Formats: sequence, C-alpha cells, structure tokens
Amino acid sequence: MYDDATVGARLRTLRRWRRMTLAQLAGQAGLSVSFLSMAERGQRALDRRSHISALAAALQVSETELLGGPHLGDDPLRAGPHSAIPPIRVALQTNTLTAPAVDRARPIDELAAELRRVEAASAVCDYIELGRLLPPLLDELHYHIAQPIGEREQRAALEMLIEACHPASVRSKDLGYPDLAYLAAARADAAARMLDDPIAIGKATYLLIQAMPRAGSWERTHAAALRAATALQTHARTDEGIAVLGMLTLMAALSAAVSLRLDDAEDLLNEAAELATRVPDDPVNNWGSFSATNVGGWRVAIAVETGRTGRGVLEIAERIDRSRYGTRRSRHAMLLADVGRGLAKERSTRDQAIEWLREAERMAPQRIRNDARVRETVAVLLEQSRAAAAGRELRGMAARMGVPH
Repeated sequence: MYDDATVGARLRTLRRWRRMTLAQLAGQAGLSVSFLSMAERGQRALDRRSHISALAAALQVSETELLGGPHLGDDPLRAGPHSAIPPIRVALQTNTLTAPAVDRARPIDELAAELRRVEAASAVCDYIELGRLLPPLLDELHYHIAQPIGEREQRAALEMLIEACHPASVRSKDLGYPDLAYLAAARADAAARMLDDPIAIGKATYLLIQAMPRAGSWERTHAAALRAATALQTHARTDEGIAVLGMLTLMAALSAAVSLRLDDAEDLLNEAAELATRVPDDPVNNWGSFSATNVGGWRVAIAVETGRTGRGVLEIAERIDRSRYGTRRSRHAMLLADVGRGLAKERSTRDQAIEWLREAERMAPQRIRNDARVRETVAVLLEQSRAAAAGRELRGMAARMGVPH
C-alpha cells in the first residue's frame, strides 16, 4: 500500500538500486538496521534532517531523490503552488544585474508597494499569489539596477531585489526546487556585493546557507553560518542588523544539532535568545521573523531534530505565546507541524499529533500539503493508526497530500 507513499519505500528502492544490504547502508549512515527495516516498511518516519542527510550521502543521491519530488494531483492547494515556479525561474534566468529582460519599469515607489504585497503573500504561504506578483517585480527591479535614474534609485532597487529574492529562494526550497532556491540566493548575494553593505551581505548569506545542499554538507552549513555571524557581529547595531545576526545564529544552531554537536547547538540557541532580548518580540515585522517568540519556535524544531518526542516537545511549545505570530502564518504553521511530528513519535500522543498537524494544515495549506517531512509523518501515522476517528482525520490529510490511503 505504501510502495510510493513513504520516504522509507523510496529508500528501499534506492538501496536495492545501489545493491546495498540494510546492514551496509546502516553502517555507512550511522543508523541501526532495525530502524531502517521499520522505516522501509512504513512503520517509522524518516523525517529528521540528520537521518535524511546521512542516508542520501550514503546512497550518493540528492535529498530530493530520497524525499520524492513535488507531489502533484487534483488538489489545487497542493498542485497550484507549483505553477508559481516557472515564471519565477524565467525572471531570474533571463535577467542579470547589467542586462534586464524588460525595457520599462514602474517607478521605484510603486515597486516598493508591490514588494510589500509580495512579502504579505509569502508570510501566509500563498505561493499562487507569489507566482502572480513576484516575476514582474523581479523583472522591473533588474531594470532599475541596470539602467538607474541615479545612485539613490539604483541602491533602492538593489535593496529591494534582496528582499524579493528572499521569498523566491525560501518558497522555492519549500516546494522542492533547490536549484531555483540557490539561484535566487545567489542573485541576492550579487546585489548585496554591489551595495557593499554588511547587513545586506548578511541577509544574502543567510539565503545562500538556507539553499545549500544538505546531503553530506551539514558540517559545511554550520561552518558557513558561524563565519557569516562572526563577520556581521561588529556591524549589528540596529534592530535589522541584530535580526540578521540572530537568524544566522539560529541556522548555526540547527546545523550543529543535525551534525550531532548538541552542546554547541544549545549554546548557539542561548546566544540567539540573548540577541532576541535586544529587539522587539515582533515576528511579524522583524527581518526573518527573528524574535524571542521565533527563537522558541526554532527550539521546538531543534528538539524534534535531536529526538525529543511527546510531552517533551509540548513542554517547549507551551512556553511560546503563539498569538505573537499574527499574520506570519508561515512560521506559525511550521511550529505546529514540528510539534505534531514530535508528538507522532510516541504512541500515547499520536492523537494529539493529528490535532497539531491538522491545525498546521488549516493555517497554511499550500505549504503543509507540500512539506515532505509532514507528508512522511502522515503516511507513517496512517500505517500505524487503526482507530476509526483517527483514521478519518488521517485519511483526509493523506488525500490532500497525495498519500495513498
């Protein structure tokens, strides 16, 4: 029933393609044979970044091959977001900072208003709206950079391009297009280098680190995040600069956790928490949503990544005032999903897991229905579940996520 549904099923296919035994793969990935055997049968979820990275590296495949590509189907909120990708790709591949693909553009002030609409769509994970708004904005910003009226207009366009590349990169990564995520991050980096501004360079570097391939490279991600944070420290004097430094520190914490440097991860989380005391606790308006509230969200994500389950995850989540996320439904939904994934790993809290995952889906359906780790959790829960009530909820989520049910 789950031949095409779970990461474990794809793992079995790839392992056999590589002509590896379970014992060989387990040895190379640093995992137990019994865990991999249960994962291949759809009885354990393969949703931790460290496990996915280690297995992809051992199999010499990309994480996308292991996780599975975009899951399209009849559900418009799962399939529709992928229609945003081609026009974003066209805008980034046909423009350069010196040669725009269009011959006219709206005034900078109008583009600033358009950027605010793009950021609002990204905050609520409306990928379909992003596909409508973002490509023409990218076109016109490239025009102002290549053929500026003056230096002020060019600098403004460069700053706006970095901000526009943020949703282009992050949302492409969400949907499973790592090459486009990297292209958008690299364009932001080129714009930041033209500006020669440390804060802008820090923003672009964060995007580049987010877009890095994961299989076999979490140590490099950790080193890159630490280097970028160190370079930015003396320049982080404003709220924006502190927020960028904070996000780089959180990325260093996550990559330390995935690399099993647990003490380093805790130290970096505490460092980020201290930085968060220097800015308003405002995930809606702070750059990257950096805030005390969002540090709490990252604590949950890192706890799940390092194997915390059940009540342990809930205890961390219950300290967070989730009302502060406001319109930032993207980050809020992923907090809910991370709690759900943690709860799903214990039999006694599986019913609660379904409730948290369902709330995440209601909050940001376009993102959650396209999230490979959430899909994996739902598929494994469905295999484990036999209760009629839980089965109905799970079958509904499974149908919307393209999981056979």
